[in-house]
Amino acid sequence: MAGLIKREDIDEVRSRTRLDDVVGEFVSLRTAGVGSLKGLCPFHDERTPSFHVRPQVGMYHCFGCGESGDVFTFLQKLDGVTFAEAVERQAERVGVQLRYEEGEGPPREEVGRRQRLIEMHQVAEEYFRRQLGESEAQTAREYLSARGFDAEALDQFGVGYAPRGWDNLLRFVRGRGFTTEEITASGLVSEGRRGIYDRFRGRIMWPIRDVTGRTIGFGARKLYEDDQGPKYLNTPETPLYKKAQVLYGLDLAKREIARTKRVVVVEGYTDVMAAHLAGVGQAVATCGTAFGEEHAKVVSRLLGDEASGTGEVVFTFDGDEAGQRAALKAFELEQRFVAQTFVAVEAGGRDPSDLRAEEGDAAVRDLVDGRRPLFEFAITQAISRFDLSTVEGRVGAMRAAAPVVASIRDAAMRPGYERLVAGRLGVGMDEVAEAVRRAKPASAGRGRAGERRSGSQASGRSPQQPGRAPQPSGGRQSSAQQAGAAHPGRGGWQSPAPLPAADGAQSASPYEPRTAGRIEEYAEQLGGTATTVPDFDPVAVRIERGALQVALQQPQFVNATLFDGLNGEVFTHPDLRTVHAYMQQSGGIRAGLTDPAGWPERVMETAAGRGDDRVRSLVGALAVEPLPAEDAAGVERYSRGIIARLFDSDMARIASELHSRLQRTDPTDLETSSALLNQLQILEQQRARIRQLM
Repeated sequence: MAGLIKREDIDEVRSRTRLDDVVGEFVSLRTAGVGSLKGLCPFHDERTPSFHVRPQVGMYHCFGCGESGDVFTFLQKLDGVTFAEAVERQAERVGVQLRYEEGEGPPREEVGRRQRLIEMHQVAEEYFRRQLGESEAQTAREYLSARGFDAEALDQFGVGYAPRGWDNLLRFVRGRGFTTEEITASGLVSEGRRGIYDRFRGRIMWPIRDVTGRTIGFGARKLYEDDQGPKYLNTPETPLYKKAQVLYGLDLAKREIARTKRVVVVEGYTDVMAAHLAGVGQAVATCGTAFGEEHAKVVSRLLGDEASGTGEVVFTFDGDEAGQRAALKAFELEQRFVAQTFVAVEAGGRDPSDLRAEEGDAAVRDLVDGRRPLFEFAITQAISRFDLSTVEGRVGAMRAAAPVVASIRDAAMRPGYERLVAGRLGVGMDEVAEAVRRAKPASAGRGRAGERRSGSQASGRSPQQPGRAPQPSGGRQSSAQQAGAAHPGRGGWQSPAPLPAADGAQSASPYEPRTAGRIEEYAEQLGGTATTVPDFDPVAVRIERGALQVALQQPQFVNATLFDGLNGEVFTHPDLRTVHAYMQQSGGIRAGLTDPAGWPERVMETAAGRGDDRVRSLVGALAVEPLPAEDAAGVERYSRGIIARLFDSDMARIASELHSRLQRTDPTDLETSSALLNQLQILEQQRARIRQLM
């Protein structure tokens, strides 16, 4: 097994990659100042661009959602791959042969074989697509047209046709220079007593692509009665194609999934096509197998499935018995997700493809929007097996539903489902609650530890309701938020608007007078004094923040000795003080001068190593936010000026300390007083020099 990729190779891949070229494949970027570009964020829905890219530094940051990182982070989040996979894929694009710390990694011959298989699949896809326009493919075209797929849709999904015959594709790929060994390994042919022959014959062909858009296999539907094969036939397991890890349509859906934090799992190729064409751009499907654990891992990576539980997984199934079995199979995997899980089953049993063909695009969107929580569906199915007109049936149904309710991770949701069961069965809440309590030990081992956060998703609402403003979390505010000064918000910095007063005017206090009075009463009656909210000087914070921006973006304009030696007390805001400390721990300005492009990432890694995600995101924001300058000369002028103002602030702080010591010094202690006055005089001389740069 390959070990870790060597750090110098990772750095080489990064140095050969222009971040704006990679991001530009997904986002339209435009100039946003010296050395900075901006566009609409691919990670959340927005109308005003807040996603900034600095190609020179190789970093991006969104001031709307707080996402930040380098090219590998971008590919990880957008393509749903691991860090190693992101490095390996980008290394392939820029021509870097990777080395590994332990072992050699994939042998060069293996990498070469994989690349040949990818090239062969591209050739095969082009062949099938051309064949769809031939006279023999008339039946295929009629089938697709009847389901509402026009030529533009077929081109979008790369749909093709495999002609009848035993060696049409075989002869074609051989003519392109592929060997029998390579063709056999591709899965495009089958092997018989007389040799190899085309696996796909007389069928509609769908190219199956990996998350980056490379064709790695095919799905095929039979058209003719004399075809003795299965209705659907897929590529077998190959070095490229692992059906347990592949989701059809993922290459087209990944951006919408990452943006909306929702994935819609449908059952077939035409269902994916119908969903996308109807405006449900998050649709994907498994390929010849049930949705399993590996698929769940892929989906979780794309959703960024973390403890917040704000994502959605919506399963759509046919209304027949097989569809219900598939839905219950999905329920078994529910505990694999932190995201909320739902099921959408059309009342008439129609799949998205039939629904769109018969009722149009809106019907498909309504199907997904009308999703039901997967728990509710599973409970309904468990109860439906029993005759509720008898005592025995009601008891059996309660016992069958209890483990489902007990498996709900969010304790706040369980009572609601207990009431649902009690209402359906006509029994008391206490009986159901007791049955659930008894069922818990049997289900306690399922899934992850910890409870899912309750919220709007508990009632089946989308995590992003159009027209609804995000609600406050209800947690404790940061000191900067309480002060009403500029503060880091999701990696960027925002100024909270003061709360409106009762008469519509802006209130000077964030509290209503009655509320403030109650706080004072509690303090008076219970003892102790109320802690004063820190008051940050916005001018000082602006200087500190600007200086840190320059230190990350333009370290050549910073005196390394003075900046790295700064006492943290010069930073009045604790988050900015922490950023400076992480800079010191990362090697200081001298490290930035040695490797300017990798300097911000180095500081971010230090923050990540401390588990400080908030400050890590803040560093990302400081590293990419454009400096207020029009050209290179303006950048230098601003950089030297803002750094000088920070040094002046530090000198003013030191001078204040010296004056304080002087006031406390015994007047008869002439030696100490003289030394302090001398230090103050030297300090003022240096401040005068510094001010010339301000």
